[in-house]
Amino acid sequence: MAGLDEFEFIKSRLRPLSQGAAGAAGLSDDGAVLALGPGEQLAVTADALVEGRHFPFGEAPDLAARKALRVNLSDLASMGARPFAYTTSVIWPKVGFEARADGFVTGLAADQTEFAVRLIGGDTVLAEAPWSIAITAFGRFPAGVSLRRANARPGDVLVVTGTIGDAGLGLKIAGGDWSPQTADHAEHLSTRFQLPEPRISVGVAARDLAHAAIDISDGLLSEARHLAVESGLCALLDLDRMPVSQAALGWLDQQPKKPMALLELAASGDDYELLFAAPPDKVDALIKACRRTGVAAMAVGELRVREAPELVRISYGGQEVRPDRFGFTQF
Repeated sequence: MAGLDEFEFIKSRLRPLSQGAAGAAGLSDDGAVLALGPGEQLAVTADALVEGRHFPFGEAPDLAARKALRVNLSDLASMGARPFAYTTSVIWPKVGFEARADGFVTGLAADQTEFAVRLIGGDTVLAEAPWSIAITAFGRFPAGVSLRRANARPGDVLVVTGTIGDAGLGLKIAGGDWSPQTADHAEHLSTRFQLPEPRISVGVAARDLAHAAIDISDGLLSEARHLAVESGLCALLDLDRMPVSQAALGWLDQQPKKPMALLELAASGDDYELLFAAPPDKVDALIKACRRTGVAAMAVGELRVREAPELVRISYGGQEVRPDRFGFTQF
């Protein structure tokens, strides 16, 4: 790859990723032209991941690329949109570019196949800076259908997919702060941190069953608070009902204070599960729809009219508990 310049890299490595994407023009123009069919809406989201901040230094390039794409696909899933295209803008460190480039492209190619998306543009530059991957993803959904955060209503039940806190424990493993007792648990938790699973099929299935949704990127507590803010309501969460994996139970059993440990899991980020606000009469149907996609779901609380300044109330064993923090923040 010695001597490979920006445009040669785009032509030889990135252009093949755009094959089959209508309007991408082989990445030869300044932008893509997208046309949606009658009765369809466009969903757009963007996220940036920085080495040492969102993924560890020395992370395998294919895993870093796949995570960057998947966190954006998770945002689309929370809106009930089905992804179809994305752009990527990458700041490559001058030292180590060639060692990362092949794996980066291989990772994106793998997830393009898995999630039926295509690259349609972006930018790439070498700089004296940390490796940063910014992605903008595009999805489609029928006109008039979207799971916006502000659509939640008083009395809605909060339903969460999957299990909570696994990615946070995976981060502990990556940082050498904790080791599970079994190799299977270590692999499960590490994978949950390194390679999240965007719940695209779940989001699509929930379009007619939930009023609102949000993906759990910064922590269950943080995302419940976001729903409360946007809908003008108060979120009530019951930690007794929060789903945790067998691998996470191994960590919980080692903690001296279970309520505080559960709060820590609920405030850890990177799970990329979905949190729905659904009317009570559709909760059973929503949980069954999630299970049909192969993803478990559980009711963990509800939304009520806000009668006090607090946005989230958390209970364990019938008693209110207060967290030290609500989740991950970028600043």
